Amino acid sequence: MSRVRIVGGAWRSRLIDVAHVTGLRPTPDRVRETLFNWLGQELEGLHCLDLFAGSGILGFESASRGAASVVMVERDPKAHAALTANAKALHAGRVEIVRGDAVRFLQSASRKFDVVFLDPPYKQGWLERVEPLLERVLQPDGWLYAEAEAPVTRLAGWQTIKQGHAGQVHFHLLQGNQE
Repeated sequence: MSRVRIVGGAWRSRLIDVAHVTGLRPTPDRVRETLFNWLGQELEGLHCLDLFAGSGILGFESASRGAASVVMVERDPKAHAALTANAKALHAGRVEIVRGDAVRFLQSASRKFDVVFLDPPYKQGWLERVEPLLERVLQPDGWLYAEAEAPVTRLAGWQTIKQGHAGQVHFHLLQGNQE
């Protein structure tokens, strides 16, 4: 297993284990620092969804920064096991880890989130598959964060407010219907 560092909040500098899973790419430190500068360092009271959890670093960063709740969805059994072990090691009581498919989760979800993180495997069409379902789970004034292999200008009616690029990662912060 490799490890990745939480960059802010109560668990700042803590390392979490990352399972060796093909295609898994934890969001780089620099990109996370930028993202949480955009969102604000404190996420106190916000409900977050890390839809393609993978390493879980976006969800653990959110919980570390005071999110009221964080749901992480991961379908890979090795990645799911690492997420569960990390949550236990951090005593992350506000973190719920769901083993399952992102599309099925969105189809059956009954609650709404203030922030939704989308960092799916590249070149598999995941953003297009989940796009029609995002409105079901995202608050109208909520934030949508997306990482992709190419720039994203709009997603499910949300417009890109801020964006950046680091290596192969194009990262975007989108906000509710700005029309």
